[in-house]
Amino acid sequence: MPNTTLETADKKGGAQNKKSYFYAEAYEWVGIISFVLVIFVLLFTFVFREVAVDGDSMLDTLHNNDRLIICNVDYKPKNNDIVVIYVKNLHKPLVKRVIATGGQTVNIDYAAHRVYVDNVLQYEPFIKEPTAFMGKAPIVSMPTRVPKGYVFVMGDNRNDSIDSRSGEIGMVDTKYVLGKALVRYFPVQDIKLLNDENQ
Repeated sequence: MPNTTLETADKKGGAQNKKSYFYAEAYEWVGIISFVLVIFVLLFTFVFREVAVDGDSMLDTLHNNDRLIICNVDYKPKNNDIVVIYVKNLHKPLVKRVIATGGQTVNIDYAAHRVYVDNVLQYEPFIKEPTAFMGKAPIVSMPTRVPKGYVFVMGDNRNDSIDSRSGEIGMVDTKYVLGKALVRYFPVQDIKLLNDENQ
């Protein structure tokens, strides 16, 4: 005669072992997910930030409401970088392109639609149309030298951009450069890496 008591105990023991294994696995996954979330939060607090494009000043490179990821760790602005600046008098961040950095001289020939940095004509395939807008008054006179610790920025949509050509924004202190734009992640169909100087 089979020992039904022993068989029942074995079944119960097997069920308990499976249950214990399930809980152990679940606990391990909760730990992994929690760790990943903490790392994610730390990265987006101290390394990366998410910023939305506000307006049309960066057309056709970027569009209104595009979402960008920027990096703000140990970043030193370079010519042609797409950056996010904080404009104190407007109380908001803006996305612009670095045209010149501290110590460089910018000269814009509005009649010929040409931009020079240190007397070198700039190759700018990313602009929407030739540079004709002088900037909103008070207008920054050309040529102009960028002070150390500052950057001169403009939008890619040169004729519809308030930027360093205007006294309203002027030269931007690098402490107000929030970071370099790395990628556009939204809209999803337009995901792309940024800051290729030819884009």
